[in-house]
Amino acid sequence: MKQPLVIKVGGALLESSEGQQALFQTIAKLVSLKINVVLVHGGGCLVEQWLAATSQNSEKLDGLRVTPKSQIELVSGALAGAANKKLVASAKANGLNTVGLSLADGDMVTTTYLDPRLGQVGHCQVNERGLLVSLLASGYVPVISSIGDDGQGELLNVNADQAAQVIAQLLNGKLILLSDVPGVLDSDKQLIRTLTPQLATQLVADKVIVGGMKVKVDTAFATAKALGDSIVIASWQEPQHLLALIEGGSCGTLTQAP
Repeated sequence: MKQPLVIKVGGALLESSEGQQALFQTIAKLVSLKINVVLVHGGGCLVEQWLAATSQNSEKLDGLRVTPKSQIELVSGALAGAANKKLVASAKANGLNTVGLSLADGDMVTTTYLDPRLGQVGHCQVNERGLLVSLLASGYVPVISSIGDDGQGELLNVNADQAAQVIAQLLNGKLILLSDVPGVLDSDKQLIRTLTPQLATQLVADKVIVGGMKVKVDTAFATAKALGDSIVIASWQEPQHLLALIEGGSCGTLTQAP
C-alpha cells in the first residue's frame, strides 16, 4: 500500500458547501491516482451551535474543549453523528465511496482520560490498523470523527488534530492539517512556508501562535518526530494545492521534524 494521506479538516468546513465540493473533488482526483485517503474531522462550530441552542456553557482550556460528563452525549451526537454523516453525504455526492467511523470503531485506537480539568476529554494511542487497511484496500475513503471511548463504556472527546496524528501514525501516513487559514502566519499575517521547532517556540513565546493553532503546531511536530516526516498545515479553501504537494510542490506551512 502506498503511503496514504491522512487529511484533517476543521468544523468550519461543515458550513461551506462550496468548500466541501472542492475538497472532495480533489480527494476524488487523488483516489483516481491510486492514493489512499483518510479524512479525520472535528466539528467545533456545530458543537458551539448545539450548546448554545440548549443554553449550555462552552469552555476551552489551552485550546482544548472542556467536556463535562453532562455534555458528552451532545458533543458526540454533533461530531460522530451530524458532522460525520454530513461529510459522508457530501463526499458521496462528489463521487467518493465513503464509510463514516469514529475513533471507537474497529479497536483502531485506545483512549484514556487526558486531564481531570477537561472532563470527558481523551488522549488516544495507536492500536489496531486492520479495519482501516481493509477499507482502503477495498477502495473506501474512511471519514473518522474524533469521538473515542475509554474501554469501560464511557465516551471521550478527542481533539481532532491529535486524533489525526494517531491515525497517521497507525497507517504510517502523510498528515495534512487543513483549517480555514492558509497555514501558520507570522506577526504580520504572512504565511510561513517552513516552520522549524526553534521558530515555533519563539512565535509561541511572542503569542503569535496561540489557542487552536498552537495545538495544531504541537500535533504537527509530534507527528513529524514520530514518523520522521514533515507535516503540512494548510487551508481546505485551496484543496487543489494537495495535488501539487504529491508532485513535489509546496502547500501551506511545512513543519520540519525536530
